[in-house]
Amino acid sequence: MGPDEWASALETGRKLFAGPCDFVAAVPTIDRLPPITLTEVAFAGRSNVGKSSLVNALTGRNTLARTSNTPGRTQQLNFFLLAEKLLLVDMPGYGYAEVPKTEAARWANVIDLYLRGRSTLRRVCLLVDARHGVKKNDLDSMDWLDQRAVPYQIIMTKSDKLKQKDRDDLLKATADVIRRRPAAHPEIIVTSAETGEGIATLRAVLSQFAGS
Repeated sequence: MGPDEWASALETGRKLFAGPCDFVAAVPTIDRLPPITLTEVAFAGRSNVGKSSLVNALTGRNTLARTSNTPGRTQQLNFFLLAEKLLLVDMPGYGYAEVPKTEAARWANVIDLYLRGRSTLRRVCLLVDARHGVKKNDLDSMDWLDQRAVPYQIIMTKSDKLKQKDRDDLLKATADVIRRRPAAHPEIIVTSAETGEGIATLRAVLSQFAGS
């Protein structure tokens, strides 16, 4: 994409995410999913990776998605309607040890059924905490998505916590991890909800799915 095209994409993303964004539904069980209408983009990742903070930063709203100091607080699929053109889905986090196994299994089943059966889901943003890099839970999620041909893209969060050298090492290691994964998008987007790094880029990328 040339400079002019990229500038246009950035502006399209800015306008889309500056539009109204409303809570649609909290879905604790698969039978309560909203009707299939618009294209959807889902946000997945380990508990405490910063999913809700990223959604809030993308939309410019501090309280759209609920954030908490307690990991694992999101216990359902939360749907948000963006500018009547795109659905954003904040998914339950995985990998938090204090969640009871039975509850974690229930979440996993709902997520599994959603990801496998949602024809309007165009991309999963798989969030990885830049401080820790790709963990086994993340690899397990990638394996699952690869096996079912669900497109996903790695989004690094909390980049403001890293020094430049650590960042370079992290990006190289992560690129090596996804290089041969069939469902992974090759571009890794580095973000920080605190500083705003990467937010405009992610808006531009996600705006391509709006209304499609």
